[in-house]
Amino acid sequence: QVQLVESGGGLVQPGGSLRLSCAASGSIFTIYGMGWYRQAPGKSRELVATIDNGGRTNYADSVKGRFTISRDNAKNTVYLQMNRLQSEDTAVYYCNADVLGLTMALKNYWGQGTQVTVSS
Repeated sequence: QVQLVESGGGLVQPGGSLRLSCAASGSIFTIYGMGWYRQAPGKSRELVATIDNGGRTNYADSVKGRFTISRDNAKNTVYLQMNRLQSEDTAVYYCNADVLGLTMALKNYWGQGTQVTVSS
């Protein structure tokens, strides 16, 4: 089994910054794509940013230029640096990863989510 554990959420004022982390642990052979998604109250879960194991990134238009996704393959960890936060960024943020396990089975995993609230 594989676990994804997020950290770094919290309350921040508009214009502020937060850095989210997501560490994968368990029976991991290698991790392919990793990403962040978010779900605001009353809305569907949406993609925020993804990064493949070669470092190629993809961002939602709403966060381009403000958010940066990165990963540390040695630590099986993905990060999301969020700058110039807006109230519209308030949501639960979820980590996602495609993991090839030690049994050579490829599975997709979700973290438990971390709350980000942008408010004055």
